[in-house]
Amino acid sequence: MIVKKIDLHAHVVPEVGYSRMDGGCFVTPQQIRKMYDAWGIEKCVQLPISSPEYECDQLSNRDAEHLVRDYPETVGWWFCNLDPRWGTNRPDCDLSHYLLYFKERGAKGVGEVTTNLPIDDPYMQNLFYHCEKCDMPLLFHMGNPGGGDYGIVDDFHMPKLERVLQKFPRLRVIGHSQKWWAEMSGDCTEEQRSGYPTGRIVPGGRTVELLRNYPNMYGDLSAGSGGNAVMRDPEFGYRFLEEFQDKLFFGTDICDASNVMELSHWLDDAVEHGHISQTAYNKICRENALRLLEG
Repeated sequence: MIVKKIDLHAHVVPEVGYSRMDGGCFVTPQQIRKMYDAWGIEKCVQLPISSPEYECDQLSNRDAEHLVRDYPETVGWWFCNLDPRWGTNRPDCDLSHYLLYFKERGAKGVGEVTTNLPIDDPYMQNLFYHCEKCDMPLLFHMGNPGGGDYGIVDDFHMPKLERVLQKFPRLRVIGHSQKWWAEMSGDCTEEQRSGYPTGRIVPGGRTVELLRNYPNMYGDLSAGSGGNAVMRDPEFGYRFLEEFQDKLFFGTDICDASNVMELSHWLDDAVEHGHISQTAYNKICRENALRLLEG
């Protein structure tokens, strides 16, 4: 049975603004509603951007809250976001001051975190500490250092992320982007992790290890990166979805009206043909999101 999906990763704007540097424009509620109706999606979680490395001016916390108020049939929930350099621009800033304010106004988590700092930077460690303290799950984009990219930075095989999972065991961390999903396969090279590797998945992938070994590690299946990770090798992908059915979230990460979301219909086909169980399908498509958002 096909169910309506919850999109954990949306970037909606109240009105069309300037185009992004890489081309295209973020979508309005009216535009994404048409896309959702075609893909079997009920509503989304709005993710603002707060760091200067990306389009923070177009995706604000205030707009996220207002979109839920004004378009509840499409934008059902929102995460807040803050750059760890906010406040005093010191790594000991009381970021709970902001997080609790947004939480009281209805924010369900923090993200998409795109700050282009190393994960073990004191500013990032302070952000993780306060997110755990305030019981706010954190969704990150993993990027490369040195300009030309955005997102938190880790080395190949993500050793710093593992230390975060160990240091903050009550912090629910949701992984996203090419650098996170490319390491699904044990043969991923450092050069491949910024792209969309193809072919069969080889056992020993670091992404699988982190999901398997840490109860507080979760995965965001949005964008070409998440979809590619499970669709590139369907046989492995079906097993992966079954094993981690309690830790994966459907998402789209639509950034332009021309974007296509193949994963939605792929998941529908997988359950209809018995490749994955109805239980796993329901959890990944909506129940995990509802548990995270509403308890």
